[in-house]
Amino acid sequence: MYFFQEDPNDINPKRKDVRGNDGEDKAQSVETLPPGKVRWQDFDQDAYVGATMVRSGQDPYARNKFNQVESDKLRMDRSIPDTRHDQCQRKQWRIDLSATSVVITFHNEARSALLRTVVSVLKKSPSHLIKEIILVDDYSNDPEDGALLGKIEKVRVLRNDRREGLMRSRVRGADAAQAKVLTFLDSHCECNEHWLEPLLERVAEDKTRVVSPIIDVINMDNFQYVGASADLKGGMYLTPMIAGGLFVMDKSYFEELGKYDMMMDVWGGENLEISFRVWQCGGSLEIIPCSRVGHVFRKQHPYTFPGGSGTVFARNTRRAAEVWMDEYKNFYYAAVPSARNVPYGNIQSRMELRKRLSCKPFKWYLENVYPELRVPDHQDIAFGALQQGTNCLDTLGHFADGVVGVYECHNAGGNQEWALTKDKSVKHMDLCLTVVDRAPGSLIKLQGCRENDSRQKWEQIESNSKLRHVGSNLCLDSRNAKNGGLTVEICSPSLSQQWKFTLNLQQ
Repeated sequence: MYFFQEDPNDINPKRKDVRGNDGEDKAQSVETLPPGKVRWQDFDQDAYVGATMVRSGQDPYARNKFNQVESDKLRMDRSIPDTRHDQCQRKQWRIDLSATSVVITFHNEARSALLRTVVSVLKKSPSHLIKEIILVDDYSNDPEDGALLGKIEKVRVLRNDRREGLMRSRVRGADAAQAKVLTFLDSHCECNEHWLEPLLERVAEDKTRVVSPIIDVINMDNFQYVGASADLKGGMYLTPMIAGGLFVMDKSYFEELGKYDMMMDVWGGENLEISFRVWQCGGSLEIIPCSRVGHVFRKQHPYTFPGGSGTVFARNTRRAAEVWMDEYKNFYYAAVPSARNVPYGNIQSRMELRKRLSCKPFKWYLENVYPELRVPDHQDIAFGALQQGTNCLDTLGHFADGVVGVYECHNAGGNQEWALTKDKSVKHMDLCLTVVDRAPGSLIKLQGCRENDSRQKWEQIESNSKLRHVGSNLCLDSRNAKNGGLTVEICSPSLSQQWKFTLNLQQ
């Protein structure tokens, strides 16, 4: 694990790009700067950030849902640890790569975080590989957040005249881009040493690759930069999903593949949609371990969603499910029943795109790209949430040997997603509900599923309204949930024994 400690002497370290000409590069950039532009080193950070600093007594988390006071303290070009593997640090990268346009969209971003993102791109990239940085201001309250950064070399600012959301803003930036390769970044990132070359190299070899860095963590409370762990698997590894915010792809391929779904709103679901689309339509997603970019992960969104974040996310993911998941969308609805009632708009143009690109079915994606995903098959008996009134059976975040409980149903899968299999297991991922002791009042534990373990065998009885443990003839019961977990009790008409799966596949 790496922790950042600021070196007060390292305010403006020299940059050596891949050609090793730190002095010459600097001289060139001074000579060729257009009127009104400044090198990033000469940008007035104090004036820009100082105008929006948190006042004494104000909550530092209120505006951005991260600690803005800590972010504002940092220099725009602070040192961060080089978190790459030793092999990456020794590697020589190609110098004949195409330049990229970096597209960064933002809405009311903290100025210090946005500035560090821009500066890290310019500082940590060979200058000949950065054609431009396009900032798309998605109608922030203060237009100067973006406009003032337009003074920095290579930065162009586009401002939406109304709130458009992430997908439409990214497409606007991509449409304006002049380079052959697009790089999408979030507005609270910091690029690490030689982050760009390994990404551009993979795309140069095959334009149907969509590539992402390993995403390091910038702590939202103290802004320490912490390296994420990573296995080097031959220089890259395939991934069924991208995180969404940070990736590089060929511009012509981005256009050919249908850009983004422009009818998705604000944020959410776009990473699922683009991941399904890339794989099913002939491309691939890769994570490149030699590329590292830090990202501030927050626990909640700082911005508003028209109609509420849950509705927007459900609408977007429902569009992705309807277009790409074929009959498997029924399992999505089983796991997220609330999505059924959310209108998702017209998907005809996306269906036509899928047909035009001769994309493969979702079954192919599950079998070839994501075989480890737990999808119910036709032999499962029931699937989804296991509901009791407004509460649902929940792992409570526990793992092997942990107890289970009930928690208010959130209709979002996760800890509340279960399957009753044909071999009579009640499964959550690779854990099964296990009766520790076959006496009434015995606690239920989560344990690794074992094929012929009689402590893990269950059946539905009384019109699928109860779950009875086969070995003891006792029923799953929630009466002691508040005192330490679920138990098995003598079967009775009690409401604490009423359980209903979202989806019974064998009626």
